Amino acid sequence: MKRVRINAGKVGLIFNKGDYQRIITKGTYWLGFGERVIQYDLTQSFVAPIALDLLLEDATLEAMLHVIEVKDNEIVLVYENHNFKTILAAGRYLYWKGLINYKFTTADLSKIYITEKIDTSLFSHYALTKYIRVFEVTAYEKAVLIVDDVYIKTLESGSYRFWRNDTSITIAKVDVRQLQLEIAGQELLTKDKAAVRINFNTQYKVIDIEKALLDNKEYEKQLYIAMQLVLRAYVGTYTLDELLDRKESMAQTVLEDTKNTATKLGVRILNCGIRDIILPGEMKEIMNQVLVAQKRAQANIITRREETASTRSLLNTAKLMEDNEMLYKLKEMEYVEKIADKIGEITVSGNGGMVKQLKDIFSVSK
Repeated sequence: MKRVRINAGKVGLIFNKGDYQRIITKGTYWLGFGERVIQYDLTQSFVAPIALDLLLEDATLEAMLHVIEVKDNEIVLVYENHNFKTILAAGRYLYWKGLINYKFTTADLSKIYITEKIDTSLFSHYALTKYIRVFEVTAYEKAVLIVDDVYIKTLESGSYRFWRNDTSITIAKVDVRQLQLEIAGQELLTKDKAAVRINFNTQYKVIDIEKALLDNKEYEKQLYIAMQLVLRAYVGTYTLDELLDRKESMAQTVLEDTKNTATKLGVRILNCGIRDIILPGEMKEIMNQVLVAQKRAQANIITRREETASTRSLLNTAKLMEDNEMLYKLKEMEYVEKIADKIGEITVSGNGGMVKQLKDIFSVSK
């Protein structure tokens, strides 16, 4: 016979010639011939030395064990003394009762939504991340949830987690801020066949995410084409001169004509406008020549107007001098003063009037 001792925190399984006999706990025991004992630590998981079904026929041993059955498409989160320990995949697991407080949370991976009570801090744990799909919707976005190609619901901003399985999950997101659409360098023909290039800007915002993403494919491109066609139609109804005169009203017309199309796309056009109208090189040169000619004509008109006003003023002055001898004398003195500023010495005699003698002096000097 052989004496064995089982210390606190351990148990022993007694086998006789390979067959399980009984379980023993803390204490001292005598083993018969052919018997042997295998000791187990109650703080560790239990690994059966023989077929588990044979061991569980012992009601005493079964009562001392947590028997965890994990099915396919399931996982079990194991907590020891309220702290997360590990994750169990499909299979059968045994844990000793009594010494450690165990808690087991079973999660069904065949569904997509995480409905189990799992602390969100564990979602970033490396042991759990491989079982979870994570989608982020930022503060300026909205998204639609599509499961197996079926629309489920619209998602606001936030983090969304789903179990990782064979179910197809798609998150389609849209930026709900004010967006910019630019039609740059669009070459168009006016009514008089003049080729112009127009840069056109549009500010818009997505207001119906379901229409934008589910009812339409590539709503941005559709909006671009709609704006382009309306712009082309508008330009084609006016000559170049008319277009340049109406460029301020063009944006409002394009906005009104595309409003219904934008609504069908799930967007609202907030504002639009022309940034540039670019003429070809030859056309630009001709327009510059026309502009120069117009400015010259305006300058000639102003010059003629000033000359006419000056002549009229001289005529009025002459009439006054004719009627007023004193005014005539004052004008003579003003004339002499102006000449004296430029001539060092002037000698006049008493023959004839001063103005006549000055005239004769200049005629002689010439």
